[in-house]
Amino acid sequence: MVFPAYVYKHEGLHDVAVIGEMIAIFAVTICTLFVFLHVGRPDRIWHMLPYIGVMNWPSSVLTSDVVVLTTYLFLNAITGFYFLYQKYYNRPINKRFFMPIIYLSIVWAISIHTVTAFLMATFDTRAMWHTGMMPIRFIITAFAAGPAFIVIVLLQLKRHTALVVQDSAINFLMQLVTWCLGIALFLTLSEVVIELYQGSGESYGLRYLMFGMYGLTDLVPWFWASMGLTAGAFLMLLFPSIRLNQEVIPYICTMAFVGIWIEKGMGLVIPGEIPSPIGEFSQYVPSTIEIMNSVGIWAFGFFLLTLLLKGAAGILSGEVRHASRHEAY
Repeated sequence: MVFPAYVYKHEGLHDVAVIGEMIAIFAVTICTLFVFLHVGRPDRIWHMLPYIGVMNWPSSVLTSDVVVLTTYLFLNAITGFYFLYQKYYNRPINKRFFMPIIYLSIVWAISIHTVTAFLMATFDTRAMWHTGMMPIRFIITAFAAGPAFIVIVLLQLKRHTALVVQDSAINFLMQLVTWCLGIALFLTLSEVVIELYQGSGESYGLRYLMFGMYGLTDLVPWFWASMGLTAGAFLMLLFPSIRLNQEVIPYICTMAFVGIWIEKGMGLVIPGEIPSPIGEFSQYVPSTIEIMNSVGIWAFGFFLLTLLLKGAAGILSGEVRHASRHEAY
C-alpha cells in the first residue's frame, strides 16, 4: 500500500496507507513471537539481540531474519504512529523526516521475505527448500496474501466505522492480488513439472506432499486444498464483474489467504523435513501444546490489531481528535 500511495501518488491508497502500516505491525509482531516461541527456552532470547547476546551474526541466517523483522517493525511503528500523531493534532507532516523512512520501509519490506526464504533455502540437506526460486516465491505469495488480508480489513472498516475507503483503493489491491496469485501458481506448477519430470531422490518431498509415499498420505489433502483455494480464487478474480463486487471479494480474499497460509505451512515447512537426510519417511501431527501456542500467538496478534485499527480508524475519520484542533485537516 505504501509504495503506490507515496511513490505513484495513488490518492485512494494514500488516504488509508496508515492502515497498511498498522497491519504490518500486527503481522511482524506475530512473526517475531513465533521465532521466540521456537527458540525453545526464554533464557535463550537474549542471544537474538545484536551486541547484547552471543548471536553469531551475520553467520546465522536466523539472527539475520530477526534483525530484519524487528527493524521493519520499528520502521512501521515510527511512520504509522508519527502520521497518526500529527493528524490527531492537525499538524502537517514533516516530509524531510517522514519520506526517507517511508522509502527505507519499502525496500525493507522486500528484505524480510528474502531473508526468511534464505533461512530455508540455505539448508542444503533439505532438497525441497534448496532452490534459488524460494525468495521469489516468498515475495510473490506475500504480495498476494498481504493485499488480500488488507482488502478484508478495509471492507470491514468501511462497513462498521466512519472511515472513508475509496473504491479505487480496493480495486487496485484486488488487481495486485489477482496477478500475484497467477504468478504464484505459475511458479508452483513450474516446480511441480521440473521435480516430477526428473524423478530423482530430491523430488521425494514433493511427491510425498502431492501423492503420499509408502502409504503415508496425511499431507496430501492439505496440498490439494491449498491448490484448489488459490487456483479457484485466481480464476474467479479474472472476471471484472466478480473482482469489483465488494460483497463477494471478502470470501475470495479469504480463499486466497488461507490457501497461501496452508502452502507456506503444511505445504512447505513440513514436507521439507520429510524425508529426513537419511531417507526416512514419517507422519507429523502437531501436539496439543503446539496448537495452543500457535492459537495463543494469533489471538494476541488479533487483539493487538483490533486496538491498532480502532485507534487509526478513529483518527483518520476525525472521530478521535485533539480538543483544540480544527475540523479540517
